[in-house]
Amino acid sequence: MAKHIIFSATGGPEVLKYSEFSPVDPAPDEVQVENKAIGINYIDTYVRSGLYPTANLPSGLGTEAAGIVTKVGSKVSYIKIGDRVAYAQSGLGAYSEVHNVPTSKLTILPDTISFEQAAASLLKGLTVYYLFYQTYKILEGETFLFHAAAGGVGLIACQWAKALGAKLIGTVGSDEKARLAQNAGAWQTINYNRENIVERVLELTNGQKVDVVYDSVGQATWLDSLDSLAPRGLMVSFGNASGAVTGVNVGLLNQKGSLFLTRPSINGYITTREELAEASKTLFDFIANGKIKVDVPENQKFPLIEAVRAHQILESRATHGSSLLIP
Repeated sequence: MAKHIIFSATGGPEVLKYSEFSPVDPAPDEVQVENKAIGINYIDTYVRSGLYPTANLPSGLGTEAAGIVTKVGSKVSYIKIGDRVAYAQSGLGAYSEVHNVPTSKLTILPDTISFEQAAASLLKGLTVYYLFYQTYKILEGETFLFHAAAGGVGLIACQWAKALGAKLIGTVGSDEKARLAQNAGAWQTINYNRENIVERVLELTNGQKVDVVYDSVGQATWLDSLDSLAPRGLMVSFGNASGAVTGVNVGLLNQKGSLFLTRPSINGYITTREELAEASKTLFDFIANGKIKVDVPENQKFPLIEAVRAHQILESRATHGSSLLIP
């Protein structure tokens, strides 16, 4: 028997239940992973709340973790029992002591990367990878706007931008979060609780605005994001932390400078084992050489049984960087 988190109805954090289950053997193309650290991501709250519908309830939750392979399916040849692995796009159910994962979603974990580092960074790091390399190619010296710069994705983005020699302007909700983002590598920060985002972008760019905005906040920053873009700029809307952007008037894109808009996700960019291997190697190399540091505060590491509290704290916007569940 093993323990996991399930939910039988969508709603607030209280729908999450800690329960016992009997793990089944992995399918022919799967391996069974004994999770050592589990990543908590904002997308998990979208699934739990019903914003992102699940096909069947009751359901497990979470798609990211790192651990040790304990069983392999009959068709698995390149992964063996005892391998250290990480995954970030598995089927729902990573909030668990053990999880069966398709081999196409697994990456071998180098000895230089800890389980906690991997679980805290893989999905977020792969997100930054596709945003900076594929959705829009960030170049050395480029200035751009990145919302929620002190969040889990944001702090990795700040460090990654610095490594590329780019100038990330990060929005944050407090002076403390501004300090965290700047220490991570943000070129400049904007405290949206006491500064006007658009006015500050104009000041920081000498009136030129930016060619790309990365926005995971959603509804609350939608218009500010559009107004921060130069003509023919690209609005990258990749999250809904403040609520989904709905009822979009596409005429605004014309009125504000023939803007481009995309709503990407990792599943549209990292789709094969080869793409996953390339992206994760780039991330792990940055971590190994110290260009990206992944330090999870002790008060953001929660026992698996405390998943409800973890979600409550995450949605209160009180966290910075990554949070983990520890089986």
